Amino acid sequence: MLTKEGCLGRRQFLWERLPEHIDWVLIGDRRHVQYFCNFRVNPVTFSADQSCLLLLQRSGEATLLADNFVRRTATETPFVDEEVIVPWYDHRHSVGNRDHALLKALQQCSSRWATGQGVIETEAVSHMIASVVAANVDFDRLPGADNTLGSLIRTLRRRKWPDEIEQLKLCMQACDAGHRAAFEVVRPGVTELDVYIAIQQAAEREAGCACVVYGDFRATNRKQYKAGGLPTRYELQSGDLFIVDYSVVLNGYRSDFTNTIAVGDPAEDQVRHFEACRDALLAAQSVVRAGVSGAEVYHAASEIFLQRGFPALSHHCGHGLGLEHPEPPVLVSESTDQLLENDVITLEPGLYVDGVGGMRFEHNYRVTNTGAEQLSHHILGLTSNG
Repeated sequence: MLTKEGCLGRRQFLWERLPEHIDWVLIGDRRHVQYFCNFRVNPVTFSADQSCLLLLQRSGEATLLADNFVRRTATETPFVDEEVIVPWYDHRHSVGNRDHALLKALQQCSSRWATGQGVIETEAVSHMIASVVAANVDFDRLPGADNTLGSLIRTLRRRKWPDEIEQLKLCMQACDAGHRAAFEVVRPGVTELDVYIAIQQAAEREAGCACVVYGDFRATNRKQYKAGGLPTRYELQSGDLFIVDYSVVLNGYRSDFTNTIAVGDPAEDQVRHFEACRDALLAAQSVVRAGVSGAEVYHAASEIFLQRGFPALSHHCGHGLGLEHPEPPVLVSESTDQLLENDVITLEPGLYVDGVGGMRFEHNYRVTNTGAEQLSHHILGLTSNG
């Protein structure tokens, strides 16, 4: 969970970057509602796709707006001053348009937005909601490159706060457990789906709760050297490589790291490719620090491949992590992003060669002013011995 201190700090951080004449903001992106008050619509309930709103006032008050079934999905107490929860379903009466519940909630707290000037998250607030508050909204563009509230919040999200980093570490512990399980189950005759199920179970046991596990769980081999996506019923065969690249999502935050496991004993050319990927990751890691460009990190990894006689790195070297996947910075050959202190990033160089197979390896890091703090701790290697 996020902390009250963190949520209040992020709200103050936002106000310091808004024009002084803005008295209130209305936030509609569920990720941003959580970011500022610790309320999250649980993604494994039947309210998963429903909306909520957060009304923030410059005077410091925060108001959560939701229907009664959205509110009951939360597993943590939101850090707000008031909750305006409108009944939608009471187990006795027919239900109406669920989106209208938020409209009623907004009307019930009109005293908080009917005076002064506000700004709304236009990317995430419906036209119906926006039209209600329009008379009091400043629709002039905000200062900055993208000029919208949603873009400003995404910029603020780059630098992770301590409570966010602790949440990310929990995601990574669960992901580490899944990678350990993968080494135990990968062998000839098991299916990609078998491996996925073992990973899911291990991650949830470590997390202590139901969670979302998504990513690539696919075998590659000398004929099919690149594959990704959800697992199939394909049975692993000796000589295959199994790519385990996935995220564990807990309270909206996510890990994302990769290993590639040899099915049976790895061949010599597979080992050479692994060593190139490992060394490319270490080369990229060695240049990570605040102020370095995303392009520089990419080229540090790609140069290792070129030195070993392989093609340049064919995809990103990595990207940011947090409430989305991917987030800035993006570590590619023409990236204009610069690393910031407390960015949380992945590094994931990979090789995909016809006649050998495909593989990539990945760790997660916190960016500091002096280097990279490694946050994931799974074994990198084709076998459990590395």
